[in-house]
Amino acid sequence: MLAIKLMRTGAKKKPSYRVVVKEKQSKRDGAYLENLGTYNPTRNPAEIKLDLTRVTYWIEKGAQPTETVNRIIKASAKAQTAVPVEAQS
Repeated sequence: MLAIKLMRTGAKKKPSYRVVVKEKQSKRDGAYLENLGTYNPTRNPAEIKLDLTRVTYWIEKGAQPTETVNRIIKASAKAQTAVPVEAQS
């Protein structure tokens, strides 16, 4: 079974994460199929960069996001739809 999980990167006490597709039973930092983006919780507000088209592709193929990744996906989708439209004068 495939899962969309967080893979920890970054220095000690300064975490950053990759959002990746991997086998559900594999190790946290083990091999993965595809890197879908990054998540940096140390920034204020947290920095999220996701390729939502690839995320939806993998979810359609049966990959299940973890609870945390599901929250990140929803926040990213909300941020991308709330992009302000510049007023033309």
